[in-house]
Amino acid sequence: MFLDELQPEEKAAFLELASLIAKVDGKLSIFEHTVFKKYREEMGFEEYQVKGLAIEEILHLFKDERSKNIVLAEILRLIYADGVFQEEEQESIRLIKQHFGFHPNEFKSLKDWVGKIKELSAPE
Repeated sequence: MFLDELQPEEKAAFLELASLIAKVDGKLSIFEHTVFKKYREEMGFEEYQVKGLAIEEILHLFKDERSKNIVLAEILRLIYADGVFQEEEQESIRLIKQHFGFHPNEFKSLKDWVGKIKELSAPE
């Protein structure tokens, strides 16, 4: 939704992070694949080839609060795409929250908002 607002280097970093998160549970669901494809299209990075950077390398590239909020919201959207919040995904979110310095209440609000957006965008 807001990925186009990221700087070019942040867009590439986001795709690295999204790829890492999508595969963290050992499989890429069709739902996650679809969301990942939409991310590439939204940012105009259809031809981007994932390099496989480590999560610590990736997270350091996001500097301002708006970028961090966009990244976390979109990663939550990716995780919820298949309807399952795996233990490995939870650990990745914990690491992102910690690195970005999210307060628990702030994270809960963002998580609830992403859930509402998912409900609104679900076909009836």
